[in-house]
Amino acid sequence: MKKRLSLKLALLSLVSSLTMGAALAQQTTLRVFVGPNQRPDLQAKLFEQYNKANPGVRVEIETGGATSELQRQYLSTVLNAKDSAIDLFLIDIVNPAQYASKGWIEPLDRYVGGAAALRTDYLPVYQQANVIGGKVYAMPSQGDAMFMYYRKDLLAKHGVSEPKTWDDLAAAAKKITGAEGNANLQGLSIQGAAIEGAVCTFLLPYWGQGKQFNDAAGKLTLDKASAVKGLNTWLGMVDQGVIKKNVAEITTPITVNEFKAGQVVFAINWGFAYDRFQDDADSKVKGQVGVMPLPAMTGGKSATCMGGWQWAMNAFGKNKDAAGKLIQFLSSKQASAFIAREGSILPVFQSVYADPEVNKVVPWFKDALPVVLGAQSRPMVEDYGQVSDIIRTTTSAILARTKTVDAGVDEIATRVGRLMR
Repeated sequence: MKKRLSLKLALLSLVSSLTMGAALAQQTTLRVFVGPNQRPDLQAKLFEQYNKANPGVRVEIETGGATSELQRQYLSTVLNAKDSAIDLFLIDIVNPAQYASKGWIEPLDRYVGGAAALRTDYLPVYQQANVIGGKVYAMPSQGDAMFMYYRKDLLAKHGVSEPKTWDDLAAAAKKITGAEGNANLQGLSIQGAAIEGAVCTFLLPYWGQGKQFNDAAGKLTLDKASAVKGLNTWLGMVDQGVIKKNVAEITTPITVNEFKAGQVVFAINWGFAYDRFQDDADSKVKGQVGVMPLPAMTGGKSATCMGGWQWAMNAFGKNKDAAGKLIQFLSSKQASAFIAREGSILPVFQSVYADPEVNKVVPWFKDALPVVLGAQSRPMVEDYGQVSDIIRTTTSAILARTKTVDAGVDEIATRVGRLMR
């Protein structure tokens, strides 16, 4: 009897092992690369949800590269070698054109329904950034943008309305700082150091005149007179004492820390800064932070820089159909709302900004929607790294007054023009 029982148990164990082995053999494993600054913790939770709903697919996460530049270098190495080890990865909003031109990323039209999919509820900027030659090469995941933060208490105290133009902002800042009589209180903080933020510092007053830096084909359309006018706007505010004289040394963290310390009336910074102002223990402006659209140049329109991350598919991957289904999920409204609630990360869908569950956790997103609706992508070009380097270093030199505005704009037009023909 015992021998029969042992035999039955052995047979059951064998059948179970064979069944499990067959299931594992049929299971598709997708490897996804997420950088440390792209919230791998939240992505892992989304992958867990997907794994449970799709038992035939197992999603594995790979992470690495302490900075965006190191992550780009790693992906460039993998993709240049036509390595199929990674199926999906996140890229910056400025990268789809570059990666598509090299043949590194797969068009996603067959998986997402073509460019029309981006004309539904997604923010308008993604139609510009993710569609190249009429094809979709990336799908939105995490949004980011530059915002104008301001001190609600100081504007209310001095009877100042939210300024609509840069001239209005300069006047409002001078009125408030003059009345406060605090030598440490700045009117406006922008990033003038030779960092990525300086690309936006160049573009904001240029876009604010209703001008475009490039056309849909990626060709440079720089209007020199408007670029000169935009940069002179910043220098004029320096001369008026609205912007600090050492603006060419100001980085993103410096703006955050000075606004948080109560030393700035108006500040331009990325979306992450809001939580630092409201939640950090050493913040002196808790409960007094307003968010508004960036001012326009007189006669122009408000515009801001869009950032964030997009899902792209390895053109050399071996599991494209399974990866395409995963992209559908990761770029869905459900995923966007989850990331917004759990990480205070800007949604990529317009409707999620008014989602009641999201607003319970991140109420300021209601004020963010008008800003991101006017957001634009930085130049869409195959070699964005070189273009960025030219714009940010030249802009910083102009703000440092080691280069004249006219000479700097001519240099940008000539050097960038060679890269964006």
